[in-house]
Amino acid sequence: MTNQKIGFIGLGRMGLPMAYNLLKAGLDLTVHNRSRPKVQDIAAAGATAAISSAEVTRQCDIVLACLPDIATSEEVFLGPDGVMANARPGQIIVDHSTVGIDTSKACAGAADAKGAMFLDAPISGGTERAENATLVIMAGGPEEAFAAALPAFDAMGGTVRHTGPTGTGTTVKLVNQLLVGVHTLAAAEAMLMGTKSGADPALVYELVSSGWGQSFMLDRNSSVMLDQTYEDARAPVRTILKDLGLIQELARSIDTPTPAGDVAYKLFAQAAEAGLGDLDMPGVARLLEKEAGVEIRRKS
Repeated sequence: MTNQKIGFIGLGRMGLPMAYNLLKAGLDLTVHNRSRPKVQDIAAAGATAAISSAEVTRQCDIVLACLPDIATSEEVFLGPDGVMANARPGQIIVDHSTVGIDTSKACAGAADAKGAMFLDAPISGGTERAENATLVIMAGGPEEAFAAALPAFDAMGGTVRHTGPTGTGTTVKLVNQLLVGVHTLAAAEAMLMGTKSGADPALVYELVSSGWGQSFMLDRNSSVMLDQTYEDARAPVRTILKDLGLIQELARSIDTPTPAGDVAYKLFAQAAEAGLGDLDMPGVARLLEKEAGVEIRRKS
């Protein structure tokens, strides 16, 4: 499969390092992005530059995309002269974005109508793991398509799994994001309670992270809260809010209660309404700090 032509659409914070890792693996790569400087940079490193999603689709055997939101995903995949409009029989089309089940199923249906195959294959791990090619990739759709796309996935990911039929990749990603949202809010609550009680928040983190209260999101978010580096938004509040909204939609559609998720959605929505949407996701703590009258801050 190494002679397959791979297309990549969307060179954002996640997509750009993913595309570079495809190049490093020696794959034949064609790229498109709305912002052209990133296209020019990666073209200088060996990729072929395309001027549209349609061109990528016409030129490539496997088309991957990593896009920032649902509206962009639906425009790129389902819009006039988009990916599905230019798809052909036997082609494999992959969405690495975090979207809802309905979007993934609509893309799969449109691909099937063209004789192509679609994989909903969202990713987890953040920009750090995108850069070092250790992403978690969870792919739903035809096994034949997964097998063909596997060399590309292995070039970008450390844990790559076929999750089952269409929509299951998206489902697993939303389960992941449910935990991300709930654990981020819980970490903020815990650090704030320790601070308000008079404990050194850095010591609180050190001890709790060695006990049963440890979590990846506590590890990831505590330094942001302690050093107040919220402006370096690797995963903004607004993005987690979007995901928590998708989780609510899925939960309602399958009649499954998500009480902790509902609370997290409410607090992240309030944070966004308070103007905190562009802060890194532990920025939800700013909302709680205001109510408590104290800031989580590393002691000098």
